[in-house]
Amino acid sequence: MPAAAAAAPAASAPPKARSASSSSSSSTQTAKELLAGSIGGIVQVLSGQPFDTVKVRLQTQAGQYTSALDCVRKTYRNEGIAGFYKGTLTPLLGIGACVSIQFAALESAKRWFARRNAAASAASAAVPGGSPSSAASASSTPWLSTSQLFAAGAVSGVANSVLSGPIEHVRIRLQVQSGAPGATAYSGPVDFAKKVVARHGLFRGLYKGQWITLLREAAGYGVYFCTYESLVQSRMRAMGTTRRDAVETWRQCVYGAASGYTLWLVIYPVDAIKSKIQTDGFDAATRKYSSSFDCARKTFAAEGLAGFYRGFGTCLLRAGPVNAVTFVAYEVAMNVLGR
Repeated sequence: MPAAAAAAPAASAPPKARSASSSSSSSTQTAKELLAGSIGGIVQVLSGQPFDTVKVRLQTQAGQYTSALDCVRKTYRNEGIAGFYKGTLTPLLGIGACVSIQFAALESAKRWFARRNAAASAASAAVPGGSPSSAASASSTPWLSTSQLFAAGAVSGVANSVLSGPIEHVRIRLQVQSGAPGATAYSGPVDFAKKVVARHGLFRGLYKGQWITLLREAAGYGVYFCTYESLVQSRMRAMGTTRRDAVETWRQCVYGAASGYTLWLVIYPVDAIKSKIQTDGFDAATRKYSSSFDCARKTFAAEGLAGFYRGFGTCLLRAGPVNAVTFVAYEVAMNVLGR
C-alpha cells in the first residue's frame, strides 16, 4: 500500500505541465474548427451565391423587377450565368474566413460555458447539505442551456461582423451593378475597396452599415446556432450518447436547414435595411438615408411592410439547402480532422 500511495503523485502532471498541455490542446482544437469552418463557408458561398444575388437585387432595385423569376430571367438575358456570380470572389475568400470565425468563436464560447457549469456544480457539491453525486453528474454533462447556446451564437455573430460587414458591403455593391464588364463603376472587389477607401475612408466607406450589420449578426447567429445546437443536443440525449458524430447526416441536414429558416425569419427586415444602407450614397448629396432608423421609417412610409420583405421567397429557397450543406460540411470536416 505505501508503494502504491507513493506512486500516485508521480502519475499526476505538475500544474505548469498540465496548463501547457491544455493550452496546446485548445489551440489545436481551435485550428481544426477554423479549418472546418472555412470548408463549410466555401460550400456555403458556391451553393448560395446565385440566390443571394437575386435577393439583393430585389431588396435594392425594387422598380426593375416584378418578381424573383423576372429578376432571374433579366439577369440571365443581360449578363448570362456570370451575372449570378458577380462579387463571388470576395465572399469565396471572405465568407470562408467568416464562417471559420463563426464556428471557432461558437465552440470557444460553448467550452467557456461548459467550464462555468462545471465550476458551479463543483461549488454546489462543496456546500454543506449539497449532493456530491448529483453535482458530479451535472459537471460531467456536456449539455448547455438554451440561453447559453443563444449567447454563444451571439458571440459568434459579433466576432464574425468584423469581417462580414465590409465583405458583404463589397459583395452587395458588385451584385447591384448591371451591365457588361468594363461598363460598370467597379471592375472587382479590389478596385471597389481601393476607390471607396481613397474617397471616403475605411470606416465611413468600407465599413458603411457596420452598426446594423452588428445587430443583425448578434441576433441572427444567436438564433441560428441555438436552433442547430439545441436540435443536436436533443438527438444525442435521445440516443444516450455525447458523441456528435453519432448523429445521422440526414438529421444534420434537416437541423441545418431549420437553422437557416429561423435565422432569416428573425432577421430578414434588418437585413433589408442593411442592404439599403450599404447601397446608399456615401455623401450627403447622394445619400437617401441618414441612419438605419431613417431607412426603416422611409421604407415603411413608401412601401409598407412589403418593403422589408422583398426577395424573402428567394431567401427562403436558399436558406434550407445552403445551411444544410454548410453544417454537414463542417461536421464531416471535424469528423475527419478529429474532434
